[in-house]
Amino acid sequence: MAAAARKAIVTAPVRIGGIAAGGDGVGRLADGRAVFVPRTAPGDLVQLAGVTLKARFARARVGAILEPGPERIAARCLHYDRDACGGCQLQHLSSPAQQAARRAIVGDAMRRLARLEVSDPELEPAALEWGYRTKLTLAVQARGRLIGLHRYDRPADVFDLGRCEIADPALNRLWAALSPLRNLLPPDATHLVLRLERGGALHLIVRSAGERAWTGAHELRDRLKGAGVVATLWWHPESGAPRVVAGDGSPWHATVFEQVHPALGDRVRRFAVAQLGEVRGLKVWDLYAGIGETTALLLDAGATVESVELDPRAVALAGPETGERVRRIAGAAENIVPRLKPADLVITNPPRTGMDKRVVEAILAAAPRRLVYISCDPGTLARDLSRLCSPSAPLPLCPSKFRAFDLFPQTAHVETVAVLEAA
Repeated sequence: MAAAARKAIVTAPVRIGGIAAGGDGVGRLADGRAVFVPRTAPGDLVQLAGVTLKARFARARVGAILEPGPERIAARCLHYDRDACGGCQLQHLSSPAQQAARRAIVGDAMRRLARLEVSDPELEPAALEWGYRTKLTLAVQARGRLIGLHRYDRPADVFDLGRCEIADPALNRLWAALSPLRNLLPPDATHLVLRLERGGALHLIVRSAGERAWTGAHELRDRLKGAGVVATLWWHPESGAPRVVAGDGSPWHATVFEQVHPALGDRVRRFAVAQLGEVRGLKVWDLYAGIGETTALLLDAGATVESVELDPRAVALAGPETGERVRRIAGAAENIVPRLKPADLVITNPPRTGMDKRVVEAILAAAPRRLVYISCDPGTLARDLSRLCSPSAPLPLCPSKFRAFDLFPQTAHVETVAVLEAA
């Protein structure tokens, strides 16, 4: 049985050496145990508070910064320090230090978890470090009187949002107009999702805990319009389908997944497809295909594609289910992939949880000559790579190239593309 965590008082200052996955700074206690301290920077000398000792590591918070590290800067967002906003983790670091941290998070996962002897990958920077997010999800508490983001140190608590500095300015304008009109939201609202379409249209999705009809939607739309903000309003009851309740009835489905940093997401996709090499006349699997942007690139390049996506709404947006060179399938990848025809090449872009073990097994059984893996979580990427490259696999697929992309500046999240070749 694991030893229980216990509180401790640590009086000796600790020097922070680096940034761990998740964004916490990492130092060492006198007994050699690693201690994880949020909101610290490499080089900081800190007095610890709230130290909790576990069997092999410790967690703490900053009691005082005795000596700031060379890359520590003042956070731009008023909520970052004042409200302990959990949406960003690295605003207290300079841009070069943030990028180095995200590279190191990927490299460390590959070395420590996947047991690969690799350097920290090259990282392609973002054109925008602020105002890039086209989706903002807000929690609703106290029957709509409190709407905002969660605190990193008390995740059950929500603070009332004024402005999000990493959200697109159009979303901040929508929120500024919406915030004083919150009395028109459903009384059982649990979350608000603000989204910006690529063409510039705004959407508000209101998620509710019950089925009680939302009677204030049209008034809210009209009053937003009176404030100079035009938006389509969606209602998503707990056990029902999302639907437009006020607005222009745009065919774009605001509840399907799309990358929150679209411009850089497009660059990731183009890079990933290019790493497959020549695809003309070849059979390609596009797994976790979303709304079909990668499939479209593959078709344009002359490939024959079988694409798999869990969300049927995303599949419907992608285009016809079948065509001369494409077959689109809606369903869970772990159920569908074992039934696909063998592929020459595979591109996969799973959610943060990575690929189900059955998907890994089906890919290895298909024996493609190359696999390109797009990942938003270095830890699950490392886990899946260790399975794909296992010596016990009949025809292992082993990494030959990594590239990181800075899709999420100000945070500890990073997108990674891994290229795997048949051994």
